[in-house]
Amino acid sequence: MTPAASPARIGIVTISDRASSGTYEDLSGPAIEAWLRRAITSPWVADYRVIPDGFESVRDTLITLADAEHMDLICTTGGTGPSPRDLTPEAMAAVIEKPLAGFGEQMRRISLNEVPTAILSRQEAGVRGKTLIVNLPGKPASIAVCLAAVFPAIPYCLDLIGAGRIETDPTVCAAFRPKGA
Repeated sequence: MTPAASPARIGIVTISDRASSGTYEDLSGPAIEAWLRRAITSPWVADYRVIPDGFESVRDTLITLADAEHMDLICTTGGTGPSPRDLTPEAMAAVIEKPLAGFGEQMRRISLNEVPTAILSRQEAGVRGKTLIVNLPGKPASIAVCLAAVFPAIPYCLDLIGAGRIETDPTVCAAFRPKGA
């Protein structure tokens, strides 16, 4: 009898000065979790954090979640625009070992169907060890659009990097895996 697989570990990180200080309620992190709860059918646990904008706060949180907490997937929200405090992409560049440019390209492409300012977005994704990190936009509606666009590739990416296995509900997200994977 084979032992049951451990639940996948997913970090959800809201990057916002105002949400981290309590100035406003974080709606973006809960939007990520709600979408994932609809899409993922296999067991998983969330590690939810709200941190301020800035290079060091984002870098240090991503390193902790990947290296010490052993997250399989980290989804961030916020800090990807052009304003001076939006430094998520710069922190990502310092953390990831393998960039996956197609994620950001796909998120911007699909978002352009909704709003012309999607070209200002700097979402990206990459791998650190056995962790996939995906930067999502800050608006809850945009989060759903972007997750629906890129999540079909995420379960197989996790397989390829040796992370925890995730199964999805095909009515929400038809994950792609090659035959036999």
